[in-house]
Amino acid sequence: MDNQTNNLNNTSRHKGKQNDAEPIEITPQFSDLEQPETFLNHVKDIQNISESEKKNKGLLKIKTANEWVSEAKATPIPEMLFSEFWYENEICILFADSNLGKSILAVQIADSISKGKQIPRFKLEAQKQPVLYYDFELSPKQFESRCSVKSQTQKVFKNHYSFDDNFKRIEINPDFELSKGIDFEKLLIQSIEQSIIETNAKVLIIDNITYLKTEMEQSKNALALIQHLKSLKSKYGLSILALAHTPKRDLTRPISQNDLQGSKAIFNFIDSCFAIGQSTTNKDIRYIKQIKARNTALIYNSDNVMVCRLDKPFNLIGFEFLDFGAEWEHLRQVTETDRGIMIEKVKELTEKGYTQRAIAEELGIALGTVNKYLTM
Repeated sequence: MDNQTNNLNNTSRHKGKQNDAEPIEITPQFSDLEQPETFLNHVKDIQNISESEKKNKGLLKIKTANEWVSEAKATPIPEMLFSEFWYENEICILFADSNLGKSILAVQIADSISKGKQIPRFKLEAQKQPVLYYDFELSPKQFESRCSVKSQTQKVFKNHYSFDDNFKRIEINPDFELSKGIDFEKLLIQSIEQSIIETNAKVLIIDNITYLKTEMEQSKNALALIQHLKSLKSKYGLSILALAHTPKRDLTRPISQNDLQGSKAIFNFIDSCFAIGQSTTNKDIRYIKQIKARNTALIYNSDNVMVCRLDKPFNLIGFEFLDFGAEWEHLRQVTETDRGIMIEKVKELTEKGYTQRAIAEELGIALGTVNKYLTM
């Protein structure tokens, strides 16, 4: 029996040399070839390796639909982090024009999740947990001003809002010196990953994604950024909310995916998206509109936006829910005078050599509108 074993092993090594491949490691070891279970276990091992190789074709994983469903059964149903706008295990984008309150709402959401306490009239299903808030917008003093009360007699802030220690605010270290030849964007992504490992946090809010990738409006750069985020999400089981700016937009038109910088590349690869709009009825009124969803239907669409007031009742500025409404009620109405001024601007930019697409971006109007105005 020992001779048979040696012959078998010699044959395996000989075949390995002919194919210029490494010999297959045999498990379990043939310590007792008189036991039938030894052969059966070995056959099962080979079958499992073969099945795994069939399913994993390099970049792609192949399974039957039933296998995927069976695998999904073992994972929990994603819970809401911010109503139907953002669920667990999603990459979500929140976008708006400057000074409309993106960061304010993002801090509210982070505060809510870190405390396990929902924002009034908004839903939270997930449990209390750590949140990493990457603040690439505000200085520490600016952040303090939003969660405190300014003294009327002294040049100080007082009555500071108390956050939970689960709320981890992160900013760029101003004392860090970037070595020559080091790619800042790559280093930043690596630093984000390191902070995830150290804190074991599963919820990330990035304010804003312009810091992660320059020239966000270019499709190839936007796509590379989202691929980085998707990789981190899959690797660590993350939920990511990323804030983004909008280019100049026409306030007479409803908000759409086209108002998101780099939208063509980004929109197809994210899980969900919502936006903040400015109401023309009052300077402090905002509305929140759902733009994309995968875990739910579009509930807060143009006919059912969430209308809020931007308010600071005491020491924390935030969004206060008022009512549901139609988006058109908050859009600016176009007058004949407005239309005439816009037509003149379009023709003026055309004479300066602007393309129709460049004019649309400059004035924040649709490309079709530019074409229409040029024929008038």
